[in-house]
Amino acid sequence: QVQLVESGGGLVQAGGSLRLSCAASGLTFSRYTMAWFRLAPGKEREFVGGISLSGANTDYADSVKGRFTVSRDNAKNTVYLQMNSLKPEDTAVYYCAADPQFRDYVGALEYEYDYWGQGTQVTVSS
Repeated sequence: QVQLVESGGGLVQAGGSLRLSCAASGLTFSRYTMAWFRLAPGKEREFVGGISLSGANTDYADSVKGRFTVSRDNAKNTVYLQMNSLKPEDTAVYYCAADPQFRDYVGALEYEYDYWGQGTQVTVSS
């Protein structure tokens, strides 16, 4: 049974930082592209950033480029989202997702991802 468990969310002031973690089990982690999506109140879930199998390729939404960094540790079956210079508009529930892949590719569309975590709340106060 595949499980993705996010942690690290919380309340932070604007300009602050948080690091989210997503621990995966029940799958061969190194064969999955991993990504972060977020769902803000009144909005649709959107792609935040993702990382390919080896970590060689990453992709980010324009709104977070230069502020957020996705990384992975295949030995620990964990993907991370380092969030710096946080803004109130970053407030959302953040989800990690896994996409089975055979190439070093990062997709940005929800339907490409087979497995999802339960989400962790990030709240940025102004």
